[in-house]
Amino acid sequence: MGKTTTCVNLGIGLARAGKKVLLVEADAQGSMAISMGISEPDELNVTLANIMEKVINDEEVELGEGIIHHEEGIEFIPANIELAGLETSLVNIMSRETILRQYLDSVKGQYDYVITDCMPSLGMITINALVAADSVLIPVEAAYLPVKGLQQLIKTIGRVHRKLNPALDIMGILLTKIDRRTNFARDISAQIREVYGNRVHIFENCIPLSVKAAETAVEGKSIYLHDPKGIVAGGYFSLSQEALTDEE
Repeated sequence: MGKTTTCVNLGIGLARAGKKVLLVEADAQGSMAISMGISEPDELNVTLANIMEKVINDEEVELGEGIIHHEEGIEFIPANIELAGLETSLVNIMSRETILRQYLDSVKGQYDYVITDCMPSLGMITINALVAADSVLIPVEAAYLPVKGLQQLIKTIGRVHRKLNPALDIMGILLTKIDRRTNFARDISAQIREVYGNRVHIFENCIPLSVKAAETAVEGKSIYLHDPKGIVAGGYFSLSQEALTDEE
């Protein structure tokens, strides 16, 4: 329960508040597509890879091409393994960091929010997502290894801000998989607040550990439908409200 779960449930939470939301899957694993009810992402005819290829080749992307409407009121562009192949070929492309931004600039006027689910690695597709973004929300599991990678990610975001996208900032760090029963989770949370709290906004709201959240991917629906009265739904609802407040 990390980045994909957060993207999906934040997006649907914003849609439930009346906002028009587009989710973009910039991860070749296809986890978001599966979470949105697509059982075989690799069999899709049009994904983010196809759209980016059209941009690279100066071909027109038709209005609505590759965008799927989900029953919970949001739209999304899925990804699959083809995105991994595209990442390799991007190395030799002119303006390779801006391909995704070129596409999103053409559609973002139709939405209040565009939320991109990035790969866990800092490759060229992730750099594309950072160049296209206004802000970054960083979900961090309350565990030692994810926290260790946080410093490198923040450095990369700073580098993209300086060299490629001066509008980019960090919206905040969201602590996830918080097991309130353990001292370890509390210690990790306290450590993150101590080390980063002066430099980066840390959301007051945390997402608790719950098996219900993991089940949502299998169901193809959000936590709001799967377990509407549970602690995770409450956590993501609060996050959505905090995001809306930050925009005011």
